[in-house]
Amino acid sequence: MIDPAARPEPRRILMLGATGTIGRATVRALLARGHEVVCFLRPRSPGGRTHLPDGAILRYGDVTDPVSLARDGFRNERFDALLSCLASRTGVPRDAWEIDHKAHSDALAAARAAGVTQVVLLSAICVQRPLLAFQQAKLAFEDELMRSGLDWSIVRPTAFFKSLSGQVKRVQEGRPFLVFGNGELTACKPISDDDLGRYMALCLEDPALRNRILPIGGPGPALTPRAQAEMLFRLTGREPKVRHVPVALLDTIIAVLSTLGRVVPKLRDKAELARIGRYYATESMLVLDPATGRYDADATPSFGQETLEEFYTRLLRGEATVDLGEHAVF
Repeated sequence: MIDPAARPEPRRILMLGATGTIGRATVRALLARGHEVVCFLRPRSPGGRTHLPDGAILRYGDVTDPVSLARDGFRNERFDALLSCLASRTGVPRDAWEIDHKAHSDALAAARAAGVTQVVLLSAICVQRPLLAFQQAKLAFEDELMRSGLDWSIVRPTAFFKSLSGQVKRVQEGRPFLVFGNGELTACKPISDDDLGRYMALCLEDPALRNRILPIGGPGPALTPRAQAEMLFRLTGREPKVRHVPVALLDTIIAVLSTLGRVVPKLRDKAELARIGRYYATESMLVLDPATGRYDADATPSFGQETLEEFYTRLLRGEATVDLGEHAVF
């Protein structure tokens, strides 16, 4: 890997998904490295200029409309690269195929017309074992990108600090930390927003990271939900209280919602959300060994400096904040 401190040749980049937490971190990293970043946002996008650095160029339009992508995003101008941190908000089939697949496919076509020669895509490590609609949609675009003839990097991070912060408030209030099963069904190597943003930026610059699928986690050992709970109780100085939730409860919820969804269409999406919850409750976010079918922490690369414990410490001190959004599971 190239030296992250080295100054790269400035490039012109169209950025999708810039207002998400990883998107904002990636924009900061790109600007810090001297690149020109044009962010294509929804009209009146939440955050907008408030959360994006002054150096970012903001353009507005509809990412689901190929005409708007070309007219309002690329504007018949030349770009060197397309970088996307865009993802469907819910993961339900309609949303997933519209955003994770079609919007990206349309953006790829517009990018080619704008002279783009390189694409960096933020994907997800969970597509290794695709059981859900959003995973299938992501894989469909990944395949299209790999066959595009352009240079590409597909980044599959393990878990974000944000997704592991939903129970901090519970613990601070003296309530139990919830785990599925024995709390050791899954593990991950969480990576911070800023570390992942820097890694995304390096994918533009380092030839060794091109034309590769790149699983990536943060520093330190893999953590189970039980280990996360123990960490939080230790940092807060509270007596450990853990409540075990049986996975069978999720199975029951899925079965009921799936049955009712045949009559009430809106419950189909709720059933899919329950399936997504069950997936994350039972599947590790680590590299999957196809030969054994097991997740391998040692085979999961690490990058960056900040650990989850350091983030929890800053969060508890009020030195960091987290907007959970859809991540507010508990």
